[in-house]
Amino acid sequence: MRLLRILLFPLSVGYGLITWVRNWLYDFRIFSVYQPPIPAITVGNLSVGGTGKTPMLEYLIQLLHQDFLVATLSRGYGRKSKGYLLANPKLTAKDIGDEPFQIFQKFSDIVVAVCENRKVGIQKILHDHPKTQVILLDDAFQHRRVQAGLQILLTKYNDLFVDDWMLPTGNLREFSSGVNRASIVIVTKCPENLSAEEQASIRKKLSLKPSISLFFSSIQYSNLVYSQNEKASLQEIINQPKVVLAGIADPKLFIEKVKGEKDTTLIFPDHHAFTKADIQKIKITAKNKPIITTEKDYVRLKDSEIANQLYYLPIEVKIINEFQKLDQIIYQYVGKNS
Repeated sequence: MRLLRILLFPLSVGYGLITWVRNWLYDFRIFSVYQPPIPAITVGNLSVGGTGKTPMLEYLIQLLHQDFLVATLSRGYGRKSKGYLLANPKLTAKDIGDEPFQIFQKFSDIVVAVCENRKVGIQKILHDHPKTQVILLDDAFQHRRVQAGLQILLTKYNDLFVDDWMLPTGNLREFSSGVNRASIVIVTKCPENLSAEEQASIRKKLSLKPSISLFFSSIQYSNLVYSQNEKASLQEIINQPKVVLAGIADPKLFIEKVKGEKDTTLIFPDHHAFTKADIQKIKITAKNKPIITTEKDYVRLKDSEIANQLYYLPIEVKIINEFQKLDQIIYQYVGKNS
């Protein structure tokens, strides 16, 4: 695989040039740009998959939804529908995508919508919910047709964008210079005990413009796991023989957190649409043992025939450095522009 990526280097150069020209056309307003009439915050990345966008969206919702009318808008990756849809109790993860469905299940007092065209999606949200005060745009950093007032860019601790290269040789969607559009950069999935010295080293390596604020975050796991009808101690589940199941872009941290010596691990692709054959494979593998999975996978599996064996482990973002400063930047932007 590595050799193949090296051989595809000429394609990476060509792809990079195409994205650079596209960005240049937007930067100089040769291509039209839509500016929403209310505060809009983008959560995105420069690379494909696995930087922790959904936990970061939930962090923003937790911060804002008590004081502002919040809406989230995403493409709804992996859904079986098309166009604009507002989440409602009759829809499933297949209709709106697993991540929007997860957010809708957790936050009943916000608007959750999906639309491939973010401009159309924003306009329809404002038509359907005209009192909306802030829109959170999921994975829209490269969606240049919409100019969000605050852009949050995520990059993984063990896979910084400055160490990567363009697709298909690497995993970047555009050249690393795209970071200059960001208002905030957050290094995600850091060790909780990340030292000040290592933070300084990463800061130097990223070499961000003075106008871009840099923060570091880690994934914090709950001490409890949840099923349809109960909750249990994570340690109690860890000590039992079980199946560990993950269908996310970067399952390493999750597996390390929950896997015991006698466990079987089943890995599926990110946003995997579980088939009847998949369910049967999981059922046969698990027999009568518990199955522990991620929250994102749980919303796709909770109505299947393995539901009574299924547990999920919630996660949340923990800002390691100056979390009050990050909250203040976000809160002041929304409050000032609402």
